[in-house]
Amino acid sequence: MSKRKVPIQMPAPTVPQALLVDIRALIESSRQRTTAVVNSELTLLFWRIGRRIHTEVLAGQRAEYGEEVLFNVATQLTRDYGRGFAEKNLRRMVKFASTFLDEQIVATLSRQLSWSHFVMLLPFKDPQQRDYYAQMASVERWSVRTLSERIESMLFERTALSRQPDAMISQELATLRNRQRMSPSLVMRDPYILDFLGLQDTWQESDLESAIIREMESFLLELGAGFTFVARQKRIQLDGEDFHLDLLFYNRKLGRLVAVELKVGEFKAAYKGQMELYLRWLDRFEREPTEASPLGIILCAGKKAEQIELLELNKSGIHVAEYLTALPPREVLVERLQQATARARLLIEQKVSL
Repeated sequence: MSKRKVPIQMPAPTVPQALLVDIRALIESSRQRTTAVVNSELTLLFWRIGRRIHTEVLAGQRAEYGEEVLFNVATQLTRDYGRGFAEKNLRRMVKFASTFLDEQIVATLSRQLSWSHFVMLLPFKDPQQRDYYAQMASVERWSVRTLSERIESMLFERTALSRQPDAMISQELATLRNRQRMSPSLVMRDPYILDFLGLQDTWQESDLESAIIREMESFLLELGAGFTFVARQKRIQLDGEDFHLDLLFYNRKLGRLVAVELKVGEFKAAYKGQMELYLRWLDRFEREPTEASPLGIILCAGKKAEQIELLELNKSGIHVAEYLTALPPREVLVERLQQATARARLLIEQKVSL
């Protein structure tokens, strides 16, 4: 009796890992592009629907008639296409079209921002404030959650830009929108919220510095767009004497080094000379030919507004800002920022009138 031949099992061919990685990358890239296109088309669709309803229905003289038509349109569209076109959402689309008037700007922003981003921006009554968050979210590719956090922390109100005259704010935002180029006033903030450092009671400058190094990722996010850590206690030698700069960063958006000095107490006039020395040394020995002149940030527990004004620190590329180790109640922060903005604008008006 002959024995049955057992078929020989051939080992399965191994899949080259490099091939799998490349194919997965192609799939993910295609998915992301498809999602971006769909998102952009949906956002433009909502804007166009809102514009049609606003111009052809709600803008008429008979408000009651317009409201009735809107209700009937929503009822029919909901039956045909689902709850996404309910009356509440149609009203939101109308608000969208009447808030963002330029279709081309919407088309450009929608390449980076989702419908949820725009919905979050609709409540703003100040067009410059709304434009700031829209442009920054687009340039920095903020998620909806990040945009919400930036709004909650009153980022716009804490920028140096917000203390400028309205014409200057509009000009800076137009430059950001048209050229994707940031200025120091868009990046610099006051105050900086450092509640993530976990500092309690009293501390020394070394404690503050160590806490920042420990929480560097959070600190970079609070510093703003484009910051990269370079060095801690940067050694500077002059006339046989050693000086140490607390923290050194590079900002890709500004194309320049940024020196940071940490102070436990309130601002003192002597800090200006110290920072100017550091900036001039960096300009001579560290700056690359393609870079702009270095900037300095002096972080203090408190500011002396009159001293800072008389010293004209902005002419030296120095920004003085407070830091808060605990986030105050929103109403307190609002009041402080409103007072700072009013004081800064008053000083600008006084200089112009001289």
